[in-house]
Amino acid sequence: MSLLGIDVGTTGCKVSIIDYEGKIKKHAYTEYVIGRSNREIHEISPDTVWESVKQTIYEAVLNYKGSPVKAIGVSSFGEATVPIDKNGNVLDNSILYIDSRGIEEAGYLKKTLGNSKVARITGAGIHSMYTICKIMWIRENKNEIYNQTWKYLMFAAFILYRLGARPHTDYSLAARTMAFDITGKKWSEAILHAAQVDLGKLAEPVQAGSVVGRISSTMAAELGLPKDVLLVAGGHDQACAALGAGALDNGMAVDGAGTVECITPSFSSPVISDIMIENNYVCVPHVKKDMYVTYAFNFTCGSIMKWFRDEFAYKEKLEEKSTGKNAYGILIDNCSSTPSELFLLPHFAGAATPYMDVEAKGALIGLKTGTSRYEIVKAILEGLNYEMMLNLSFLENAGINIKQLRAVGGLAKSEYFLRLKADMMGIMVSSLNISEAGTLGVAILAGTGIGIFKSVDDASGKLVKIKKQYEPDLELHQQYLEKYEHYKRIYKAIKEIYE
Repeated sequence: MSLLGIDVGTTGCKVSIIDYEGKIKKHAYTEYVIGRSNREIHEISPDTVWESVKQTIYEAVLNYKGSPVKAIGVSSFGEATVPIDKNGNVLDNSILYIDSRGIEEAGYLKKTLGNSKVARITGAGIHSMYTICKIMWIRENKNEIYNQTWKYLMFAAFILYRLGARPHTDYSLAARTMAFDITGKKWSEAILHAAQVDLGKLAEPVQAGSVVGRISSTMAAELGLPKDVLLVAGGHDQACAALGAGALDNGMAVDGAGTVECITPSFSSPVISDIMIENNYVCVPHVKKDMYVTYAFNFTCGSIMKWFRDEFAYKEKLEEKSTGKNAYGILIDNCSSTPSELFLLPHFAGAATPYMDVEAKGALIGLKTGTSRYEIVKAILEGLNYEMMLNLSFLENAGINIKQLRAVGGLAKSEYFLRLKADMMGIMVSSLNISEAGTLGVAILAGTGIGIFKSVDDASGKLVKIKKQYEPDLELHQQYLEKYEHYKRIYKAIKEIYE
């Protein structure tokens, strides 16, 4: 028997068929285009995502000769929500977290409830990125959509609903709405009352790993899956990646370097302190029962590399077509082994933790007429790591000490990037036998949910294997620490220019 894990991102979806030993038997990926994106609007089409997920499932199942799939789990990015009517029809595009709509609504909640009160209920300080602010904006500016909406579903739940599950949301994704009581594990009446959002429009909160339905006969036939496949609640992609990476112990965290980069450490009890609140670190229910995580993240990671590839790497894209070698790999392989003279501030879609500044701008500093595109690529990779070094220092101030990272996601496939990360951060970085920890994480939840594994710990211990470990070069680390002191000054300098 096998498990099927689906990971839905903002730029593409992944599907893995995984056996009970953690081996990927089939894998498929589909990239899609955000519905609308410009300086003012950042949206994604739920129907486009749904069609892409169906296509990707079909590709993974096509010609699959292994043991039959018994359960499906789904992880997804957070914040964005799908408005559906009572017939399950999508009523509008979903507003992404980087969209500035909701700023006024966030300000209203600060005045009526206060940041500290909201943070101590939801584990998150007030910010316009969260779902509740977007729903408030919709109620005020698209009232017909709000009134027609039966349920707002997070993307993981939306995919499962379309496959045949009942409306639901797991605790980890519910926490990304800024309307969920993370200790009571229920929607917060105080926040919904202040936001003037109807409780009935939100789906039932459930523990990740709960069985929420069975695949519909229509979907089973269309996708080539067995009729008895059970549907199991997944969760937020970062929490699922932490599970899939086996990063469940103190001092250990998963570093998900995908479209967004996110470092996710785990805790056995809620951590909501003034330091956490002031520096915009959340406390979120883990997909593992009775555990919590926090997120230190950068809005842009692989998306900057994609931007550079699409805009400036025509030669490498041609080489990719002629040789089959990945264009990203070609770009990275030409980078130097020594620290760059350039600095890149990776705030291409605003700044995430610790600043949470949606108006922040990216920057490339130190250019000369002789600067090559490979030097710029090196600066991109370094800038991504500097930003996460900054986050590690803030987490340490909050009492969260990270001694080891397990890297997953697209950039985790690059040995160069992982070695660079270890050197810059001064800690051990490990790659795994499976780089797509998100799909493994939801497969673990699915398998545990239907009783294949005794617990998520049992499954993680059996399925997660270290592939390679990267110890830091202490001499290079010292050089990067000196450059890091300069990097820390850039955000403030750029912010002053645009104010």
